[in-house]
Amino acid sequence: MTVSSRLPDFPWDKLTAQAERARAHPDGIVDLSIGTPVDPTPEVVQEALRAAADAPGYPTTIGLASTRQAALDWMSSHGVTGLGLDQVLPAIGSKELIATLAVHLGIGADDLVVVPELAYPTYAVGAALAGARWVARDSLTSLGPERPALLWLNSPSNPTGRVLPPEHLRKVVDWCRERGTLLVSDECYLECAWEAEPVSVLHPSVCGDSVDGILAVHSLSKRSNLAGYRCAFVAGDRRLVGELLAVRKNLGLIMPGPQQVAMAAALSDTAHAREQHARYAARRTALRAALQGAGFEIDHSEASLYLWARRPVDGADESCWDTVDWLAERGILAAPGDFYGATGARHVRIAFTATDERVESAVRRLA
Repeated sequence: MTVSSRLPDFPWDKLTAQAERARAHPDGIVDLSIGTPVDPTPEVVQEALRAAADAPGYPTTIGLASTRQAALDWMSSHGVTGLGLDQVLPAIGSKELIATLAVHLGIGADDLVVVPELAYPTYAVGAALAGARWVARDSLTSLGPERPALLWLNSPSNPTGRVLPPEHLRKVVDWCRERGTLLVSDECYLECAWEAEPVSVLHPSVCGDSVDGILAVHSLSKRSNLAGYRCAFVAGDRRLVGELLAVRKNLGLIMPGPQQVAMAAALSDTAHAREQHARYAARRTALRAALQGAGFEIDHSEASLYLWARRPVDGADESCWDTVDWLAERGILAAPGDFYGATGARHVRIAFTATDERVESAVRRLA
């Protein structure tokens, strides 16, 4: 058996026909399917990258102390305190980290990985890559006596934008500690909040005075328009971060030095993040109103960069693929909800990461 045969088909390949239909619109496509940043990379980050461009030597896997300290300072601004420099590790984008984490932590064929019922597909890809079993569950009681090796959380959620309250997170932490389960929280949308206040699983109100058995993953792709820079980091349990470091050293998984400098600059600057937050807030407001005016219902969506939408027709929600087709006829491309799990079969995920001009065009078409 090849490694690729263990992995699911890449879901975006299934949208080819709808993308072609949307591109045929007289005013062009409005692509709200992937959620890639479109606004300029902040000048403060570009300046830092230029200043660090002379980098002839090999960077270290553990990363610059200044980059790790910038990550810790940023986390401190969100109430996560008490971590040391050996409890944070830069990574080459969060997707690579998420996809390889199970393998790098020694999870294998005899282990169980739990992912949310509606989830970023890469959690399951990482479990499959490790050869582990995986199940999609939101209810921990439904797992019975199982003792999973790894449980993924994602709040704010991709695709739904749902924010898990601190009391829920505390219950998950307690459950994982009782069973010796590693808890990893994907918090890439922590600053993309609109109608709720997300909290990190590493916050003392959630995990108490210890981060043992817990990791949190963060990305700068959305906050700082750095998707092209591949800047992310993982933080938490000192032993687990050390294990990841040891493996990544042997594999040569090293964030380039200039990107490390740029990442530190982005984390240390809040002005650009506030400006970007305001841009997304305006786009979200416009698209939400236009979708609701066109008869859509919006569920959750209190954070992240997506609207989790369904379209009632004759008293029932139509299938996600029918909704994708309906939007494609109007030149708008959205992601079908079943990309993220079976319970998403009646929803579509609509990103508001398009330019102001494209968002305005979508609003006109929906009207």
